[in-house]
Amino acid sequence: MTRIAILDRDATIIDVVRDEETGTVSVAFHPEQLRLLPGAIEGMRTLQDFGFLLCIATNQPGPAKGQFSVEAVTRTNRALTERLTHQGVRIAAIEVCMHHPAGGPGGDPSLLQSCECRKPKPGMLNALVQRFGATRADSWMIGDSASDIEAGHSAGLRTGLLFSPNRCELCPMRFAVPAPVPDAHGATLLELAGVIMRGG
Repeated sequence: MTRIAILDRDATIIDVVRDEETGTVSVAFHPEQLRLLPGAIEGMRTLQDFGFLLCIATNQPGPAKGQFSVEAVTRTNRALTERLTHQGVRIAAIEVCMHHPAGGPGGDPSLLQSCECRKPKPGMLNALVQRFGATRADSWMIGDSASDIEAGHSAGLRTGLLFSPNRCELCPMRFAVPAPVPDAHGATLLELAGVIMRGG
């Protein structure tokens, strides 16, 4: 029996990128922008030691929107997995959706589509489950947004939400109607991993 823990990337494993000059917030698109979140390494090690195969499923519409290239996404993901490996965390696979239904100026036209892989649709999660022959009832989708939880539910997985309970204005469910209910939650990946180990 194989069970997998599928993790979102941005704001789950690594922090978002904040530009102090412009005030903009974006996802990392260069290895130098990678900043691991507190508790991320320890949380992934805990899940790994508990018998989970670790995978990543991430929406990266930047190339479709003309914000950065496909190569930038690939390079950054490679650097992330290498860094995690050096810290004892083995990522079995990464699924990436670079599609976007509307795109943006200068975006890659081949990526403009309404696909079945972009979360909250479960395409990436189903691909990982099938690839490793994982047991859905014992596997988890872990992320920081309503779309992660919705994707997990649609794929028949248990779901874990990362958010700080003392910052209700940041709760990722505040705009989701109706809000999907996760099976577990925690302020950090380490805290959430502990909840999962105790049975969710």
